[in-house]
Amino acid sequence: MSHPPVPLGTFPTPVEPAPRLAAALGLEPGDLWVKRDDLTGLGGGGNKVRKLEWTAGAALAEGADTLVTTGAPQSNHARLTAAAAARLGLGAVLVLRGSPDASRSGNLALDALFGARLAWAGDVDRAGLDAAAADVCARLRASEARPALIPFGGSSAQGARGYVRCGEELREQVPDLRTAVVALGSGGTMAGLVAALGAGSVLGVDVGALPDPAAAVAAFAAPLTAQEVTAQGLRVRRDQVGAGYAALTGPAGEALRLAARTEGLVLDPTYTGRALAGLRAAVRDGEVRPGEKTVFVHTGGLPGLFGHADAIDFAERGAQAFDG
Repeated sequence: MSHPPVPLGTFPTPVEPAPRLAAALGLEPGDLWVKRDDLTGLGGGGNKVRKLEWTAGAALAEGADTLVTTGAPQSNHARLTAAAAARLGLGAVLVLRGSPDASRSGNLALDALFGARLAWAGDVDRAGLDAAAADVCARLRASEARPALIPFGGSSAQGARGYVRCGEELREQVPDLRTAVVALGSGGTMAGLVAALGAGSVLGVDVGALPDPAAAVAAFAAPLTAQEVTAQGLRVRRDQVGAGYAALTGPAGEALRLAARTEGLVLDPTYTGRALAGLRAAVRDGEVRPGEKTVFVHTGGLPGLFGHADAIDFAERGAQAFDG
């Protein structure tokens, strides 16, 4: 059963030109635009707000009093689930992979401000994380709470509806759009864009969150469009994962610096940094060409930068002294 969304964000988000970044990438100055989904409003902003309008809306309609979700310690989705719960007057329990350490910076600091309770699952795989979340939900029910489990990354066919709306905004804002470039994590963001814009118009850059992200995108997109969507028919780059989801890659670090120094645009090391690195590689190999309108979808994630020790070290080492 489909429930209506609950309003949580500020839409439509703006689309801004990025001529200096375009030139640095090898595009023409008018080719590149940035969809500012880091400016969605709630909880520091980011793409998960669009998904939570649908998933939290369903939880409210079903009588939930607590939102439960899963993620990595610096999960943007977990942070925004906590913010959505606060906005809606609900409790929040975040089931996070790993264990607490001395640092509670970045998204973890915001999780605490929003009043979320944290359940640390230890060094587990995705199945272990899901099992830990199921156990948390069972314990909440035993205490007469009414939990709703929000899926990993907020990604499901229901959550992806939020990115159908984003794709519709893009069609109005950039009518001659050729390619929308977006980070590909749990799959829901790209799925909604594919449903709205078509598989040929969306380039997803895998960040290493799932072993087979294209299959997840196809599964989430299929119920949202009359067009056939298959994993094989998607445009996905898998060349930016590097040593893994949590690692800062060389190209992502370079992308962070490039966006900041050309447009004053701040990216994060896990998602948008990899996405811009993927766009840069796509221009180099001719998949994205000069003379075509390209939109870089900025999915947010700034708080995660401050919880990523390697990214902070990289940024600090780039400081330039004034010597007259």
